[in-house]
Amino acid sequence: MGRGCRSRKPIINTFANIIANLYTLHPMSRWQDYYQVLGVLRDASEDEIKKSFRKLAFQYHPDRNKDPEAEAKFKEINEAYQVLSVSEKRSSYDRYGRVIRDDEIPDFNFGGLGNIFESFFGGFTDTPFGQTAQHIPQKGNDRRGHLTLSFEETAFGCKKEVEIQRIEICPTCKGNGSQPGTNPQSCPECHGSGQVKRIKQSIFGRFIHTTTCPRCHGYGTIITNPCPECHGSGTVKVKRKLTVNIPAGVNQDHEIFLRNEGDAGANGGPPGDYYFTLAIKPHQLFRREQDSITCEIPINLTQAVLGDTINIPSLEGLLSLKISPGSQSGEVIRIKGEGIPHINGKGRGDLFVHIRIDTPQHLDKKQRHLFEELAQILPKPKIPQG
Repeated sequence: MGRGCRSRKPIINTFANIIANLYTLHPMSRWQDYYQVLGVLRDASEDEIKKSFRKLAFQYHPDRNKDPEAEAKFKEINEAYQVLSVSEKRSSYDRYGRVIRDDEIPDFNFGGLGNIFESFFGGFTDTPFGQTAQHIPQKGNDRRGHLTLSFEETAFGCKKEVEIQRIEICPTCKGNGSQPGTNPQSCPECHGSGQVKRIKQSIFGRFIHTTTCPRCHGYGTIITNPCPECHGSGTVKVKRKLTVNIPAGVNQDHEIFLRNEGDAGANGGPPGDYYFTLAIKPHQLFRREQDSITCEIPINLTQAVLGDTINIPSLEGLLSLKISPGSQSGEVIRIKGEGIPHINGKGRGDLFVHIRIDTPQHLDKKQRHLFEELAQILPKPKIPQG
């Protein structure tokens, strides 16, 4: 017995190397996940892939980004998009890990690597290759949603209650798909294994061809009395309300992530996750630039000439601002620490106040008379000569 096992080992190792060489991946594909490169999920739509590509290409384009690694990153992003944006290439990539040409696809169909070993060596019952996908715990699908926030909510954080839809284990049948009081029955075609074997004869001898059972689809059981709530699927689509904690300082490019709040997993696998993309309403006065904010404040001619102290709005109420004598339109006054809190919780950005001098357009007689007198005594600015 032991001698027989030892004699098989070199043959198995040699055969494993042959099979591995059939599926050798391109160096980039071996180490890079195109979905990860573009920052999207594997079930992302074409629009989501295109949107992510445009954002990243803009960020890493060598004409804009002078980082030495930007050009390589840009090429990597472009390569990923060229594959995932074409349905045929994406399908091939999802199946083989790269874009496979027709002449590269192996000319055999043994139903998986485990069955290839089984076909050559008669099968090994103590290996994991015999498991079907239906019996392996699988993580549930991730879900995506959108959150619309006000300018102030992104600045100081908040809690938002949102309603979502997701797939959950059926509460009536506890996920087995059968009516309460009944159980799934062992499949009579595969006898509960989830697989059927057929013997094929060739010039090389007899081969065992293993495929997923067509009757139970690999589960090993069939449902004779379906659950009235889930109709035998074992899962139901439900609406839930979630409370989402929005940290202070989030911006449009941030994504809120809730672990285990996605679809239920299969065969005891963990639930998926829930991702929220943010949409931020524009503010009437403030504009955001990273963690700093800017606003434009009007003053009149006398305030600009003589100086003044005025009250201006900020994110947390009114602030006193000193206007220096001789201020010019377009000058910027910086107020430290009155911007957006840093998302790491340490410090805040600044508030930049842009001064705009309002020139009066409609004067009464007294105002016009005073300006005419002033015009007589003020020196006119010299116009530079080209």
